[in-house]
Amino acid sequence: MEFTSEHINSLTQMLKPPDEDSDSDCELDQRPTTYGKLGPGQIGPSARKEQTTPKVPESKGNPKDIWGEDEVPEGSEFDTTFDPRPQPEYDMVFKQAVSSEDMFLQMGNKTPSTASCEDMVIKIKLPGTKAADLTLDVKAKFLDLRTPKYKLGLHLPHPVDHKTGKAQWDGDKEILNVTLRMQREYDFMNF
Repeated sequence: MEFTSEHINSLTQMLKPPDEDSDSDCELDQRPTTYGKLGPGQIGPSARKEQTTPKVPESKGNPKDIWGEDEVPEGSEFDTTFDPRPQPEYDMVFKQAVSSEDMFLQMGNKTPSTASCEDMVIKIKLPGTKAADLTLDVKAKFLDLRTPKYKLGLHLPHPVDHKTGKAQWDGDKEILNVTLRMQREYDFMNF
């Protein structure tokens, strides 16, 4: 069956809503009247509207601050775009606590994937650096390491418990090992 322009025009006429000048009874019932607009609030003298001033939300911080804490993205205070220090080499490894029941009996739901890991270990190579020169700051999603020679601003792939982290300095290899416990939502892979 071929569609011509006549078929399309007849289809549009069939689907088009009725014009304003049609005389159907349904439209007569829907026409508003003055009495239909009145409600219980319109009986008696009209009340004066009180002028209300919009409430300004209370600021929780310092009134001299330019930005609020919720307006600044996390980790932006560590933005070091114009810092000439190089970024050190680092490796990120995921660590899993495996017990004998996981190893031999395989009763748990743990898999060798990173979804079943509990800890994140970041190994940062800092040649020519001493432990006294290290400044480490860990937030929930950001790790900031600064030394006189290097700087590292690392956005973490998963939120971590920044209060229970552990950092160890290996002076012989000049490597800083930072172990952070991950805080992830529980799901079928992550329990």
